[in-house]
Amino acid sequence: MRAAVLHPDHRVEVTHLDPPEPTTGKVLVAPVAVGLCGSDVSYATKGANGSFVVRHPMVLGHEVCATLTGPTVVESALLPAGALVVVHPLWPSPLCGESAVRSEFASDPSSFLGSASTMPHTNGGLAELVAVRPEQLRRVPDGLPAIRAVLAEPLSVVLHALNRLPVDPAGQKVLVCGAGPIGLLTAVCLKDRGAAEVTLTDLHRRPLDLALGLGADHGLVVPEQTPPAETFDIAVEATGALASFHAALAALRAGGHLLQLGMLPRASLPTSLALVVTKELTVTGSHRFAGELDTAISFLAAHPECGKIVTHQLPLEEAAEALTLAADAANASKVVVLIDRTG
Repeated sequence: MRAAVLHPDHRVEVTHLDPPEPTTGKVLVAPVAVGLCGSDVSYATKGANGSFVVRHPMVLGHEVCATLTGPTVVESALLPAGALVVVHPLWPSPLCGESAVRSEFASDPSSFLGSASTMPHTNGGLAELVAVRPEQLRRVPDGLPAIRAVLAEPLSVVLHALNRLPVDPAGQKVLVCGAGPIGLLTAVCLKDRGAAEVTLTDLHRRPLDLALGLGADHGLVVPEQTPPAETFDIAVEATGALASFHAALAALRAGGHLLQLGMLPRASLPTSLALVVTKELTVTGSHRFAGELDTAISFLAAHPECGKIVTHQLPLEEAAEALTLAADAANASKVVVLIDRTG
């Protein structure tokens, strides 16, 4: 089978690999669309994602929409070969409709598609075939195309974060720092939940124009434009940049809420948290997701405008170029790799 393989020297090569074996408890699925994430870009450019270092060749990609290679029981229904599914990238994971991992799976070895967190590393979806547990599969409803369904994983991250907010965003003024795919999906969800006003900030104009087209109220190009101080009820920091974190604190009114969604640097860095104290702010962190994948798929089926977030589609043979493009926030939002098994 063809696969895009990342080597420890950062080289991405589309090559032929032996197909994975569908070992006990696993089935083979055929990825058709794989979204590229910031972690994929980090692996490809730095050879690591946080503390997870690429030590041997691995296949990237954890935002996977695939077809079944044979009849498979998914969500208690027997689906035919060719049926479209979204893959939950984490195992153990909650089953469909559940929010917590069942006790019988809790002791299973943990893995995440396209991740160097395990040894050997766990291959991801930039390949013609992937072996997963059927419990990781979710049916894609009729009318939801793969190119939009592939957003289910990042949308799940957003839903998990918003569900952790201790306040309802309805009627609130909200600042979203960062208009990447996560920030854009956050804006759509906030408007859907009744936020009175949603303002996004970004270093580039293009993603802000996209945000306005998705229903956001204002877009500010920083640092030339800064959000007004002590104005917002809620701020969602979606970049992981320390300067953005500080800007979010300054923009919040007294008693406001900061939702930290971007991954801040792990290194010890000098920063001031005085405003958290003097303005009595509530800070909530969020990481990954659990049982939100089902809700995300339903949301995408009901919100076709989310498809605008996918700005580029490239074939598997151009996986290296796709990763380079995904790193170019000025010109690309969500970059998706399309995989055709006949190619």
